[in-house]
Amino acid sequence: MSRRWRPAPFASSSWVAGIDCVCKQTGDVNDISASDRHVGETLNQSIADRLRESADLLTQQGANPFRVAAYRRAADSVEALDEDIDAVLERRGVDGLTERPGIGRALGAAIAEMVHTGRWRQLERLRGEADPEALFRSVPGIGPKLARRVHHSLDVETLEELEVAAHDGRLQAVPGIGSRRAAMVRGVLANMLARTRAWRPHPHSEPEVTALLAVDREYREEAERDRLPRIAPRRFNPSGEAWLPVLHTQHETWHFTALFSNTARAHELERTRDWVVIYFHGDAEPEGQCTVVTETRGPLVGRRVVRGREADCRVHYLQAEGEPSS
Repeated sequence: MSRRWRPAPFASSSWVAGIDCVCKQTGDVNDISASDRHVGETLNQSIADRLRESADLLTQQGANPFRVAAYRRAADSVEALDEDIDAVLERRGVDGLTERPGIGRALGAAIAEMVHTGRWRQLERLRGEADPEALFRSVPGIGPKLARRVHHSLDVETLEELEVAAHDGRLQAVPGIGSRRAAMVRGVLANMLARTRAWRPHPHSEPEVTALLAVDREYREEAERDRLPRIAPRRFNPSGEAWLPVLHTQHETWHFTALFSNTARAHELERTRDWVVIYFHGDAEPEGQCTVVTETRGPLVGRRVVRGREADCRVHYLQAEGEPSS
């Protein structure tokens, strides 16, 4: 039988409601958010409930019924376990989950994220609650003001992106950080992400830029025609208006979710209707993400490009125009 889920003794209720339950002293995330868990609820039940909530939200947002059904099957499988799911992960890792009926590699990684971090970024996104600043506040040495400044100055969304900024000198240049604090953050992130990388598989492959650009085009056209469901993002939305269109679609074996960027940088540069964030995962691949923007310089100026894959985009456009790519 699964044991009752009890918060760790150092868990604090003062963290951002509904998202983080983080140990501020060590940077460890130690419990699923209290707002997501009922009194006396087991770990397995809490995760099954989250999977079903995700399925409900995907249904409301027009996702593929087969994808929705996969989340419900995974919830049933987790609920039917006769042992704690964290024990399965400790003993066998994500492979121990994928051996269970109805749990593929992508959902296995999602379950591992819930168990190990107390959060599920995908569910937060579906709820409109995604908040990088709350994530950065989980890093010792970064308080609310610095988290806001880091996010605004660097336009980074994840701890992995923050780690890159800490190594390439950008973090050090943020007012209030400096060289000593940047060095401390590098060390803390190395420790936090080493534990994360032990259970979170990286995508072995990514969709072709042709597919990503097709999703970008579909999203922008459907949003322009007001044919997409909308969510009310928590950030930069004081009125609580449901303004952010969301698209769930599938191309071949890839599942995609597309939304306009709702970052501080996008708002500052007035690019909230230009920058499109695309999340993707395959049936056997964990989630990845990319951003598609209108290029403002170079040979692709005026074209839609996938950030970080500009060379692939250039080949794509040359081939589309019937020109040699070499």
